Amino acid sequence: MFWRFLLVLAEVLFITIWDYKMSGTYYSLDVLYCLPIIQASHIGAIRSMRHSDTQLAALVGVITAVAWSMAEAAVVWPAYPLGALTVNIITRSITFTVLGRVLAKLWKARTYSHKDALTGLGNRLEFSEKFSAEQFRSERSNKPYSMVFIQIDQFKILTERYGYRIGDTALKALSGIFNANSRNIDTVARISKDEFAILFPETDEYICGVLALRINSAAEKLFSEEDWPIALFIARVTVTGSEKSFDEVLEEAGEHMDSIKNQNNGLWG
Repeated sequence: MFWRFLLVLAEVLFITIWDYKMSGTYYSLDVLYCLPIIQASHIGAIRSMRHSDTQLAALVGVITAVAWSMAEAAVVWPAYPLGALTVNIITRSITFTVLGRVLAKLWKARTYSHKDALTGLGNRLEFSEKFSAEQFRSERSNKPYSMVFIQIDQFKILTERYGYRIGDTALKALSGIFNANSRNIDTVARISKDEFAILFPETDEYICGVLALRINSAAEKLFSEEDWPIALFIARVTVTGSEKSFDEVLEEAGEHMDSIKNQNNGLWG
């Protein structure tokens, strides 16, 4: 994050020098000062979702306002009125700060609309979009893709016995297991209160089975160590192309899940 901030400052400096050199010509580069504000807002939105809220966009806005105003004043300095310089810095700082905050909120809203607030995983919307994209890719390449659907058994008992704080802890811990057993190209999502789904692009049925067993094994170890009275029901589906819609695949997974529960087997293969 620090290096990104330095790159934004370098961008401000580059625009300021360029704008100063173009002074006195028919060309105006003032609009380019919006670029570092946009960059800082994006960085700030990402950081605020990972940590606490940040004032990065406001800070860069003030720096940009000062740089712009100083470059403008330097062209005719010392004839440039000090009062005008002060007013320009203040008004531009306010404008850039407001712009930065609005853009940061828009980026955060866009990201949160695709994320689960508790676990940080994708939500049902993100999973559905990734599923559609993978269907299109599979249709063209004729390569299979797989999905794993996971439901936590006895999750209600866990929260009733230990409280919702422990329930949230369990969900976060499981999210870590799912992420640890997936690749960067995979999509891990929480699609309901106690249900998760993982999309594995270019993954056949055998590999999907191996990954499902690995996830189940890691979860069982966690539940045993924490003495949590829960288990996982895992259903997996391998598809090629777009022969089934997202809702149809979910329905098929639900049927598999019901079969698992009836067999009390814990893992469908």
